[in-house]
This record gives sequence, C-alpha cells and structure tokens, in this order.
Amino acid sequence: MTELLHTIKDTLLSPKWYIEMGGLYMILFVVFAETGLFVGFFLPGDSLLFVAGLFIEDLAHEFFDVPYVIIMTMIAIAGVLGNFVGYWFGKKSGPYIYQRKDSFFFKQRHLHSAQKFYEKNGALTIIAARFIPIIRTFVPIVAGVVKMDYKKFTLYNIVGSFAWVFSMMLTGHLLGKQFPWIKDRIEIIVILIILVTTLPVIIKFALGGKKEDGIASEDDEI
Repeated sequence: MTELLHTIKDTLLSPKWYIEMGGLYMILFVVFAETGLFVGFFLPGDSLLFVAGLFIEDLAHEFFDVPYVIIMTMIAIAGVLGNFVGYWFGKKSGPYIYQRKDSFFFKQRHLHSAQKFYEKNGALTIIAARFIPIIRTFVPIVAGVVKMDYKKFTLYNIVGSFAWVFSMMLTGHLLGKQFPWIKDRIEIIVILIILVTTLPVIIKFALGGKKEDGIASEDDEI
C-alpha cells in the first residue's frame, strides 16, 4: 500500500511527471479534464501551470519554437473548452437533479440557493473559482444546473481561464528566471502552492460548519 501511495505521489500528483510524459499535449489534457470532467478534480492544475511556466522554453521548443504567448493561449483555450463541457453536462442533468428528492447528501434548498447565488454573483464565482482547486471542477457544472445565462458564462469563462493560466505560468517563468534554483526545489514550491490555494477553502468550510452549527442550536432552542 505504501509503495502504491509513493507511486501515485510521484506520477499523478507530480506536475513534472505530466510534462515529462506528454509535454504540452499532456498539459492541455489535464487543464481540460480538471475543469470539464467530474474525475478531474484531483489533478494538479495550479502547480502544473506553475511548473509549465518554469519549463516553458522546453515546451515551446517541443512545439516548433512558437512564442510563449501562443503556448499559454493554447492552454487557456483548453480550460475554456473544459468549462463549456462542464456547463453542458450540468445543463443536461439539471432536470433530473431538480426532480430528485431530498436525501442525506442532497437538499433541494441548496440547489435553489445556488441558483440565486449565481444570478447575483455569477461573474465572481466563475472567475475566482479558477484559482481554487476542486471548486473549479464543479463550478461550471453547477452553473449549467442552475442555467446561468450562457452569454455571461461564456464571457467570465474566457476571462477566468486566461487570467488563471497566464498568471500561473508567467509567475513560474519569471521566478524561474530570477531564481534558477527553484527548478531543483519543485517539490517544495508545489507544496507551498497547494497550501496557498487550498487554505481559503479549508477556512471557508470550517467557518461555514461552525455557522451552521450555531444556526442549528438556535433552531433547537426555538
């Protein structure tokens, strides 16, 4: 079991592994899958883009020495397409979800709350979610379920994807130029990126859980 965990850590959870195994094509697939497929939530999107920025010269050379901006644009487009697939899946499955009865894991009131949230804060949600692991996988699906305005979704989808890809890759590229030793300390950098991007989610869930407990206590007293 320990050997299996080490294998997963050194492959599926290692950004550098994706680059070495498939180069630009693998990065395009991972970015698409993480934002468009249910099973893509575990993929290392942020850290992969950062590492891709570190080794962007190699990626450009592999792809006929095209300018760096072309490489980043191709990856951003993969993210845009991924979100479109997620939206389409959510929209198609929406009628079934709305007819589903309440259960321990599913409440209709949560779905209706999500719809109201998207109507009011759709733009911020679609753009900001790009920078939050796991959340970015499910946000376009939920947007499709609640039938967020397609034109707005398209605009914010494009803005969010390009902002995410360009910021992560440019950060990796510029830091790699300024501090070449980073390439020899990728594991540490990846851990820091994971902590920085997931900490807000952990805090949000923790505070949300306390808030719900408080509400439940008040209801019990009533």
